[in-house]
Amino acid sequence: MTQQQTAGPPSAGHADLAEEFLDRQTPLSRIRNILHRYPALSPAIVLLIAVVVFGLLNDRFLRVENLSLITQQVAVVGTLAVAQTLIILTAGIDLSVGAVMILSSMVIAQMAVGSGVPGPLALIAGLIVGLAAGALNGFLVTRFRLPPFIVTLGTLNIFIALTLLYSGGSTVRGSAMPGVLTWLGSTFPIGPVRISTGVVMMLLLYTAVAFILGKTAWGRHVYAVGDDKEAARLAGIPVNRVLMSVYLAAGAVLAVGAWIQIGRTNAASPNAGVDLNLDSITAVVIGGTSLFGGRGSIWGSLLGALIVGVFRNGLSLAGLDVLYQTLAVGILIIIAVSVDQWIRKVKS
Repeated sequence: MTQQQTAGPPSAGHADLAEEFLDRQTPLSRIRNILHRYPALSPAIVLLIAVVVFGLLNDRFLRVENLSLITQQVAVVGTLAVAQTLIILTAGIDLSVGAVMILSSMVIAQMAVGSGVPGPLALIAGLIVGLAAGALNGFLVTRFRLPPFIVTLGTLNIFIALTLLYSGGSTVRGSAMPGVLTWLGSTFPIGPVRISTGVVMMLLLYTAVAFILGKTAWGRHVYAVGDDKEAARLAGIPVNRVLMSVYLAAGAVLAVGAWIQIGRTNAASPNAGVDLNLDSITAVVIGGTSLFGGRGSIWGSLLGALIVGVFRNGLSLAGLDVLYQTLAVGILIIIAVSVDQWIRKVKS
């Protein structure tokens, strides 16, 4: 019997390797591999295209004052997106981020105005509220193993109710607050552009979180838990401790977001930010962070927030109704999730 006769069909393993080799040779697969390696690349491309298109459609869009307005408008959503990114990286989701931020802002304002507490101490009180809210979410997720979606859907209503009960439904004006509470709403020029202090604070948050996620063991543990909790546990990573720390960190970020929100609106209102919960998720998803956890970039979330701001502003300048702006953002979300599913098919 010859060697040709004895040789059987190629093994399944060899077939898989051949298929993977051929798959990596196609231009489409090369693009997919690049997008998988650099999650922030796709939102950067989308943002660039959106700026060019809206700039061609309306010459007012690229004016310095309009671009400055966009950056100031995304300061709050961009900050919430930092907290939301941390949660989503662990394969969770937080529907209560906006409610926590508003509760913290009302505590800060009421403590300063209603109770006469000095501004810095009022900010500390807001930080404690944010940490407590994050601890509650983290405790329910880790202790009772409840899905984050269900937990935060429940706490969303709890925090909204607490905000209304605590504030009595009344708004606190910025003019009644100590200057330190509205300081993040002040602006300063950088060349022809005016930037608010809140935007600087947001960028500092992104820089700090990007460093922590990329350069520390904690950051690697966050990605590992999001990618595969069981594998992370077997590797010796304290999964519940990591999850709890993520929710606490998110709560602290939301307290900073409350400070930025007060400065941005020059007020603290219990009815502010109705859409902030969903807008933060939108920014993170469009920014390339996978809803399935374990993959994403904090800078991508900033790009996602800018994309949402650019689309809303550009469509508004085009004279389209706000409903069409919401429609455009909804389409962006579906496209972003579809692209994420496609990118996740990259063979390791």
